[in-house]
Amino acid sequence: MSQISVNNLTFYYEGSYDNIFEDVSFQIDTDWKLGFIARNGKGKTTFLKLLTGQYEYRGSIASSVVFDYFPFEVRDRERNTIDVIEEIYPDYEFWKLCREFNYLGMDAEIFYRPFSTLSNGEQTRVLLSLLFTRENHFLLIDEPTNHLDMETREVLREYLNTKKGFILVSHDRNFMDGCVDHVLVINKAGIEVQQGNFSSWQENKRKQDACELAENERLKKDIKRLTESARKAGQWADNVEATKIGGGSKYEKSLDMRAYIGEKSRRMQMRRKNLEHRREREIEEKSGLLKNIETLEALKIMPLKHYKEKLVVMEDCTIAYAGSGQEIISHFNFEVKQGERIFLKGRNGCGKSSVIKAILQQDNPVITAGKIELPNQMIISYCSQDTSLLHGTIREYAAENEIDETLFMAVLRKLDFSRIQFEKRIEDYSGGQKKKVLIAGSLCKQAHLYIWDEPLNFIDVFSRMQIEELILKFKPTMILVEHDRAFMENVATRVVEIG
Repeated sequence: MSQISVNNLTFYYEGSYDNIFEDVSFQIDTDWKLGFIARNGKGKTTFLKLLTGQYEYRGSIASSVVFDYFPFEVRDRERNTIDVIEEIYPDYEFWKLCREFNYLGMDAEIFYRPFSTLSNGEQTRVLLSLLFTRENHFLLIDEPTNHLDMETREVLREYLNTKKGFILVSHDRNFMDGCVDHVLVINKAGIEVQQGNFSSWQENKRKQDACELAENERLKKDIKRLTESARKAGQWADNVEATKIGGGSKYEKSLDMRAYIGEKSRRMQMRRKNLEHRREREIEEKSGLLKNIETLEALKIMPLKHYKEKLVVMEDCTIAYAGSGQEIISHFNFEVKQGERIFLKGRNGCGKSSVIKAILQQDNPVITAGKIELPNQMIISYCSQDTSLLHGTIREYAAENEIDETLFMAVLRKLDFSRIQFEKRIEDYSGGQKKKVLIAGSLCKQAHLYIWDEPLNFIDVFSRMQIEELILKFKPTMILVEHDRAFMENVATRVVEIG
């Protein structure tokens, strides 16, 4: 066991308006299993890249270990998997790789398939297997669960729970709870390290926030009381000083009386200053509170009510790729009633997104048998899983998609966008920020049915909880594909298994 020591770390991107990290110091042990928690765009991936030496920074990062970053870059996905592995890590040991494959429940035939033909889950498991063949390395695992189905996440969670010596970035609460023993958290006021998993950290944070809020209320009352006392003391001191300087009887103007009034005035002025100093200390103390509290502002959605009870009816449908005719799913029956929130569940590639595309009546895939019924004049708000087509500025996106710009920006602000983000191009956003653009766009549209395809990929856990609260409060009719088990269990009214 050794330590990674971060001291006075300061970093900002060239041309940026503010620091990503400012004078940050902490220590971690290299045999810990660390979960990394932070809002989108707060520097998680940046910090991992600082550890690997990709950027220059002020301060120091001291460690005797070698860092490895996941995911690896795969240059040619058409090559066989074994060739991709050899290109990434020429010195790998085959028996170790086979050992990790076995732990992850994969067959050796995958070695001889083109990497591009593997599912997202298979690709992730192949690269993680390679990562864990590197002994005495400290592993930086950046969002391995994106696009993975629940079954694959369970396998991966159990696998990571047998390992140690890594930092894991994940926004899946259930996944992180099962495989970490410490958390590294980027708060508003800095970085902290705690023993435990996500749930224990969340409970500690809830208690800390409650204490800070209670202390804040106490200080506000004290400051109000001290302000009033200082005002009265000031009035008394001024009145006494006026008596000393002028007015009053001849007796009051005698030397003895003037000395008495002078002493009284001095004491009153001292009391006034002491009260003011105490009030300033209280204000300074109060300003140190509430720095780390994550305020989850309430989001709104404007679902429409349709005159028909059933918004989607699919009877004995066969869905196939246009052109080739290759069947994806057959004899599929499905209906959606108003007020339902239906999660489509199944392994990657089973046809969940194909069902959504059929309902949206996209060109590919298509329904080749059976029938689908959608009521007339039904409005659908769609959130795609694909962010690759996003471009331009927020204002341009709002105009192109006929979204009210003011409302759109207000929703993004509630999802923790700073105002400076509105001046950047969407191409420069983090993965989570891009997903928030799609979610905010969907929320700004009044619709009878909301269809969201893997909306939470890259989305931070705080925003996930905001979206949960929104759905539970406004109860829109929804069809969702999402592999976050905690989110599904909290939100779904019905789960439909496919495949």
